[in-house]
Amino acid sequence: MIHDEYLIECKLDPEEPHLQEPGSTPLLPSTVDVPPKGDTRDPHGINQHLKLEFSDILAEPSSFRSFDRVWTWSDIVFESSRLWCYRIISLLCAVPVSLFSGFLFACLGCLHIWCVMPCIQLCTMAMPPVRTLWASILDVVVAPLFASLGRCCSAIYLTVTQK
Repeated sequence: MIHDEYLIECKLDPEEPHLQEPGSTPLLPSTVDVPPKGDTRDPHGINQHLKLEFSDILAEPSSFRSFDRVWTWSDIVFESSRLWCYRIISLLCAVPVSLFSGFLFACLGCLHIWCVMPCIQLCTMAMPPVRTLWASILDVVVAPLFASLGRCCSAIYLTVTQK
């Protein structure tokens, strides 16, 4: 950004008498409230890492100093080229990427609403009977089978000897 020492602030009050023609009404009514600048395009701050300035990229140590005008114009050229390159690239890419993203999220939303959630609800509704059936199969078939195998194999003894 351009340092404050190079900026000049000019305050103009349109209601001052020397800025008005005699017999004219004020340019801006005194009761108009100007809304605060609230055009936040990143309200959740997901791109905080992209807030870079000239001094974050280029810096001269105190032992090396270029001409003041060169430093000022470098700052201006850097900020302007960054801004206009971003605007041109976003002009070319924003609409196709937005279209693709909108299509992708619409498909994902449709799949989630019409496929995933009904399957989850179906599984939630079908699980209690399946759980009861599975518990019955385990109690009637698997538990007696392994209990019998355990009793049959409990009489087997192994002896290990070395020669």
